[in-house]
Amino acid sequence: MVAAGAHRPGPLKQQNKAHKGGKHSGASQRRAGGRLSVKAQPRRRLRDLSRVDRRHQALQLRRQRKEAVLAEKRSLGSRDGPPHLVVLVPLHSRAAAHNTLRLLQSQDSAVVRVGEGRAGGFALLCPRLKQRWRFVTAQAGDLHAVLDLAKVADSLLFILDPADGWDSAGEYCLSCLFAQGLPSYALAVPGGTDLPSKKRIDARKKLAKAIEKRFPEAKLFPLNTEQESSLLLRHLATQKQRHLAFRDRRAHLLAYAAEFVPGQESDLVGTLKVSGFVRGQTLDVNSLVHIVGHGDFQMSQVDAPPDPLSLNPRVVKGQKRSQDMEIQDDSVNGTDDMEEDVKVLMKADPNKQESLQSEVVPDPMEGEQTWPTEEELQEAEASLKANRKVVKVPKGTSKYQAAWIVDDEEEGSQEDDDDGDEDDDVDDDMMEEAVSQEGESSEEGEEHAEEECETMTVSECLRDDQYDEKMEEDEEMLERYKQERMDEMFPDEVDTPRDVPARVRFQKYRGLKSFRTSPWDPKENLPRDYARIFQFQNFSQTRKRLFRQIEKEETEGASVGWYVTLHVCNVPVSVMESFKEGKPLVLFSLLPHEQKMSVLNFLVRRHPSNSEPVRAKEELIFHCGFRRFRASPLFSQHTSADKHKLERFLRLDAALVVTVYAPITFPPASVLLFKQRSNGMHDLIATGSLLSVDPDRIVIKRLVLSGHPFKIFSKTAVVRYMFFNREDVMWFKPVELRTKWGRRGHIKEPLGTHGHMKCHFDGQLKSQDTVLLNLYKRVFPKWTFDPHVPEPVPWVRSESVLPVQEVEMD
Repeated sequence: MVAAGAHRPGPLKQQNKAHKGGKHSGASQRRAGGRLSVKAQPRRRLRDLSRVDRRHQALQLRRQRKEAVLAEKRSLGSRDGPPHLVVLVPLHSRAAAHNTLRLLQSQDSAVVRVGEGRAGGFALLCPRLKQRWRFVTAQAGDLHAVLDLAKVADSLLFILDPADGWDSAGEYCLSCLFAQGLPSYALAVPGGTDLPSKKRIDARKKLAKAIEKRFPEAKLFPLNTEQESSLLLRHLATQKQRHLAFRDRRAHLLAYAAEFVPGQESDLVGTLKVSGFVRGQTLDVNSLVHIVGHGDFQMSQVDAPPDPLSLNPRVVKGQKRSQDMEIQDDSVNGTDDMEEDVKVLMKADPNKQESLQSEVVPDPMEGEQTWPTEEELQEAEASLKANRKVVKVPKGTSKYQAAWIVDDEEEGSQEDDDDGDEDDDVDDDMMEEAVSQEGESSEEGEEHAEEECETMTVSECLRDDQYDEKMEEDEEMLERYKQERMDEMFPDEVDTPRDVPARVRFQKYRGLKSFRTSPWDPKENLPRDYARIFQFQNFSQTRKRLFRQIEKEETEGASVGWYVTLHVCNVPVSVMESFKEGKPLVLFSLLPHEQKMSVLNFLVRRHPSNSEPVRAKEELIFHCGFRRFRASPLFSQHTSADKHKLERFLRLDAALVVTVYAPITFPPASVLLFKQRSNGMHDLIATGSLLSVDPDRIVIKRLVLSGHPFKIFSKTAVVRYMFFNREDVMWFKPVELRTKWGRRGHIKEPLGTHGHMKCHFDGQLKSQDTVLLNLYKRVFPKWTFDPHVPEPVPWVRSESVLPVQEVEMD
């Protein structure tokens, strides 16, 4: 029997949650009801790998990476690869590099070849170990030599003092090397044998603790015996190589020998024949080469002379080895004995060779669309007639000749000028005679004084003359500190001039509703210098395409490890003179477009060792990748917006973008900024990297005009001291106002004729508030690029230590 009515639950019935099915595939398929979503099918469909296959794939990738590292270690210093280039860098004035070199030369069954004129460098050949090294010593105190050798070195060997490790100059050298990019390195500690064994262990522990900050995982190698030098060589040969991106994508070499052939037109310019081992990438004869510190040049041909550091040298008849180790001296050129065996590898093709053009030659009439009308031509003719004057001339004189005839009045004025010049000359002669007479009289007086006076020693405790010489520099530095402090306290604020109307003084500035969102055309009102530079349609795409070609090894030329001779054209003789003086000669091949000028942006951060104020547009020295040059940069904030505010000083607490005109360089590349002191030293002030090559990056200079609320009402106020005449108030009326306490407003109307104005705000002002008006203008760097950088004086820490006056007690 069926019940007449269905049972209904009461209000206290338990209500359970409905089951949602979760997020797994079965539930989603049930919810979809058989419908399939539309998916974009990839070109290559990746099949799902099982767990065993994934593990096998990871094992294969790990094995490939391991084999690549081992192959790199085996090729470096082997018969087919370039010699292992080791640069010795002494970090202390007491660290002796020659003792280290003597120990390294004392290897058994090794051939040592010493090259003349190469600053104590030598090559070490070990046929038994199938290894060859080339050791070069960086001169202590020569900053450019250390940085240039570190650009191409496979390993750096730091020579430490057993007691102190490194001094202030060594700390400065390490800061520069770390900022540029440090290759593989090792730490050697020669000496310390004169200490007792107990103190020797304590000194070693103290030194290990001192180097822990700079080199956290480094191992110290004592270097006092031949066995210890063998351990050091084994470590250098087997350690993992650290890569520097800017050199791995470019062919480079360190000159082993060089020869200068003067040109036919002049002896100051000629062909430089540079011999060395190719490193990095394949060297193409049609590309340009950059000689570090000297500029960009073209190559005419590449030769393949015999390898002077071969592990299996040819034995000459009648010549026998007397012992296992022998020392051979090379000539300066290194290939004089084998000139008949030189083979020409390739010659430059004029159709494929890169051009040395670095700037665009602008046409002043390009884009000109106006032609003078008849009225303008008549006005120009009338102005010429008005400026004409009647002069008596001989018969047959043309208009051009008549223009050069001088009138009597002009002759008189010229005579007066000449007389004035003669009077100046007479005065100068009289002054010289007076000075000479004074000099003679003073000499006579000195003779009498020498006869009358006695000699006595004077203590040099007080050097007032030397102290006063630095007073002018101190005053300038104090003024800079004041300006930097004022810019921090009142950023971008300027005083409105009273002698010039503000609408004239700030006529190039404009107001913006919002600095972040208001539009600004990057092609608007460009300077003339922008017609001289090159710009990429898509810089990142060009960079990716070039790097892809390098990875695929599509270029043809001299392979890595070959010993070649490059014929570099139109090189000044000063390059050869610097090489003869013992300075390193380093060459880098340029990628396409890297000789052309553009606008480079560097992201830098202030170095903690330097705190002196650095203004924008001051001349600085740049070390960018393999280049160095001088320029006066702009500083701007590093933001993700399309407009970037100009900074007047290099900040201590923030990363800034430095903008200059410079040759194009494809990132990544490190950058070091130096400032030259009055005595010739270079101080490291900032380090960073290359950000972009972008002329369209907008740098905006902001000016802030300030005023004081004179009378305050509910939402209006009378403001004074921002402007000083009525016309300026009307001119800047459309620009929005703001206050330091966050109020916003606008100018309603001027009051009177002395610059007072009625302003309306979104709230009531405080009496201590300040009314501000922001004005903006786009700024561009100045064309101050100079590839010549003077050689720095050996660096010494700037410490103003005044001599203490000695006082004798009675």
